[in-house]
Amino acid sequence: MASPPTGANARPEFRVSELIDRVGRVTRGLQFVNGLSPAQWEALRFIARANRYSSNPTALAKFLGSTKGTVSQTLISLEKKGYVQRLRDEKDRRGVRLELKPAGWRLLDQDPLREIDKAVACLPAHEKEALIGGLSRMLRDVQRSLGGSAFGVCEDCSLFSAQNTPDGGHMCGLTSEPLSVDDSHRICVNFHPPGESGGIGSKTK
Repeated sequence: MASPPTGANARPEFRVSELIDRVGRVTRGLQFVNGLSPAQWEALRFIARANRYSSNPTALAKFLGSTKGTVSQTLISLEKKGYVQRLRDEKDRRGVRLELKPAGWRLLDQDPLREIDKAVACLPAHEKEALIGGLSRMLRDVQRSLGGSAFGVCEDCSLFSAQNTPDGGHMCGLTSEPLSVDDSHRICVNFHPPGESGGIGSKTK
């Protein structure tokens, strides 16, 4: 079977996959800086944005699509460099919670992917919105077909309840636990894309 055409003559789906591959190669190359690998940068970003249900090695492995052993080696390296620390979970003493140390936060200020952010910032608003929407849906579909976890920002989850709690926060429909405003802006391993359900509550506005 002949290979699909590339470049301007390619069908849209082939063109998109080609562009994603090339952007991926660029972003991967950018991340071999400051003595870190792309996987280590990804781990730092995830830990910085994960909510309390997701800031653990198991969720990190799911997010990276990697094995627990590989993720363990990544964390050991980041710990030795002074960027990450493992803490005992306050609710489950057998569990581990991941947290960035001050040096880790400072390093993220030099995140090499800011170069991509600068390029996106130059796009018109409607192109940014279309890009975010299209890539988000495509990523969810690919992850679903491969049996992976969707992940996503808490407040975009179909189980997120926006009804205010006494402290001004919200509610998780899966665990029936209150969420702070900060929690609602973080990434969750239990994310259910809009239109899906499976918990106690439902997304309301």
